[in-house]
Amino acid sequence: MNFIIKLLISTIAVLMTAYFLDGVTIGCNQFYSGNFDPINKLTTAFLVAIVLAFLNTIVKPILTILSLPITFFTLGLFLLIINAIIILFADNLVDGFRVEGFLTAIYFSLILSITTGILELIKGKEKD
Repeated sequence: MNFIIKLLISTIAVLMTAYFLDGVTIGCNQFYSGNFDPINKLTTAFLVAIVLAFLNTIVKPILTILSLPITFFTLGLFLLIINAIIILFADNLVDGFRVEGFLTAIYFSLILSITTGILELIKGKEKD
């Protein structure tokens, strides 16, 4: 049950991040265009959350171990590059999710992390 709640929080965070960041498309179009299909966007955002959870569980540890010396010398900043690679990999796997470049993927990763953290904090306060 906790995993499903985390996926729903990640889905909301993906939708919010895509809304605020130009260059990220979820569904068949962007949020501010005329054809707004909420079911398509919600389904695509949920698929993105599932794919990102899978990639962060399987691929990210492998990339982190392989790049450990670079990560050490950059004081952990290379993890931003790894996160961007995972975002771009999710872009290739999920139809309807588009990220317009590497720099946009880095911004998406940062904003997604902050948004997820805030939503998790709100969920934690409601639980208490």
